[in-house]
Amino acid sequence: MRAQNGDQSFVHRCRVYYEDTDAGGIVYYVNYLKFMERARTERLRELGFAQSTLAGEDLLFVVHSSEARYHAPARLDDELLVSAQVIELNRVSLRFKQQVRRATDATLLCEGQFLVACVRTNSLKPRAIPEALRAAFAGVSGAGKQSKQEI
Repeated sequence: MRAQNGDQSFVHRCRVYYEDTDAGGIVYYVNYLKFMERARTERLRELGFAQSTLAGEDLLFVVHSSEARYHAPARLDDELLVSAQVIELNRVSLRFKQQVRRATDATLLCEGQFLVACVRTNSLKPRAIPEALRAAFAGVSGAGKQSKQEI
């Protein structure tokens, strides 16, 4: 099932701190993955689902696979805009398309896709995404359409 996100753009704002940079003063590449993880978590929260609550309901989301492309560096004190768009919704997984842009000029710094699986808390075995969460990601109307929306 393709996720319907036409009216559901989501952007998480964050700031680059000294701890995020390398000796050259630019964001260390792995930290973009952290920024994108936070955006996915905040996307869930915006939809009304806190990860701490989901864990109590025997549900965790884990990254199955990731892909990232780096285009330009972010630097200390840059404000970043990190998108988290669900582009595919399956029975036990979600595929996110994400971008990190510099807020001042909208320059694309990094982009990637992440396949996130829904698993049981204790066994880490796959489990179906609850219907309420599926409905929130798919949108009540128009599920089955894919949006090409960017930041």
